[in-house]
Amino acid sequence: MTEWPVLESGVEHDGYFVTTGYDEVEHPDGSRQQYEWIDLADIVVIVGVTDTDVIFIEQYRPTIGQRVLECPAGAIEHGESPEDAAVRELREETGYRAGSVTHLYTHNPLPGLLRHDLSVVFADDLSPGATDRDEGEFLTTRTVPIAEAIDTAQNPPGNGMTLPALLLAREDGLL
Repeated sequence: MTEWPVLESGVEHDGYFVTTGYDEVEHPDGSRQQYEWIDLADIVVIVGVTDTDVIFIEQYRPTIGQRVLECPAGAIEHGESPEDAAVRELREETGYRAGSVTHLYTHNPLPGLLRHDLSVVFADDLSPGATDRDEGEFLTTRTVPIAEAIDTAQNPPGNGMTLPALLLAREDGLL
């Protein structure tokens, strides 16, 4: 497959969480087209499980004006593995410490628009502790019985990352 040459690139917005821009490319037939993109940090979603429950967080999402119940998640810092990010984010957001983590999956969830990877990590052998939330994080830790987790994730308003993460964990026999 022939790569399409990028003739021009531009950044339209460079914000705290997101950068947007475009690439003008040349198609194989010689025509040109601009493709817009959104650049986000790579993200890890954590399916954290105790003996009986899945760990969720509840938080208000200003973009939709509603509270959402979702799996803990966060940005993967530069040089950090998805597993290390999962351990850190789970501790920061919920206070739980993971005794074991398993990388389940990494993919680009929307390659036609997004420039980032989404990883799913399963965490178990959890022990409770104090949170260490980032400034501006107003979260409440919730637990949901394992048998109810997937149904819970299907109730609106849902987070588009939570249900697939839970389904991957179930498919791997972890839920």
